[in-house]
Amino acid sequence: MDRGPRMNERIKAPEIRVIGSDGKMLGILSPREALAIAENEGLDLVEVAPEAKPPTCKILDYGKYLYEQKKKAQESKKKQVQVQIKEIQVRPRTDQHDIDTKLRKSRKFLLDGDKVRLNMRFRGREMAHKEVGRKLLMGMVKDLEDIAVVEIEPKMEGQHLFLIMVGDKKKIDYYKKAQAENQSSDTSADASTGASAE
Repeated sequence: MDRGPRMNERIKAPEIRVIGSDGKMLGILSPREALAIAENEGLDLVEVAPEAKPPTCKILDYGKYLYEQKKKAQESKKKQVQVQIKEIQVRPRTDQHDIDTKLRKSRKFLLDGDKVRLNMRFRGREMAHKEVGRKLLMGMVKDLEDIAVVEIEPKMEGQHLFLIMVGDKKKIDYYKKAQAENQSSDTSADASTGASAE
């Protein structure tokens, strides 16, 4: 199977619409006439819109054209947001200080647009007290529900109980707005305290 657009002698349509190397329309020509113009300029005749009637071809430097197409594809790939799943591991006996640290991390990930997999790992006898782990996990969900929602409900896989949370755009916007308002009210409170101290 041919890869890429048809070009030069491979263009078989009886007539084609031709765009010159300067971007100006040259009109409807036979492929032979268009190819003669392209060769005269040391360029290629490339079919850019095969589905048009008649097909549209452009006189251009094919190597440069390929390079620009590749660059465009890379740019659009860069613009696509890559959502990652960040894993947060907890145990039924994880203490509150560690839970708070893991919640701060989870919050940051969610605000950055990533998903968070909260993973409760049971060992040995802890398997007999799964409800303790589930309760701890659901407590973490409650702490994060001001910015996120549960995308995948708690599931048990071997010795792991996990769920996946994803940021909720409306909640995040509201949260960020509230944070900004709190900061500005703190700043104005500090300013007025400073003024009264004078």
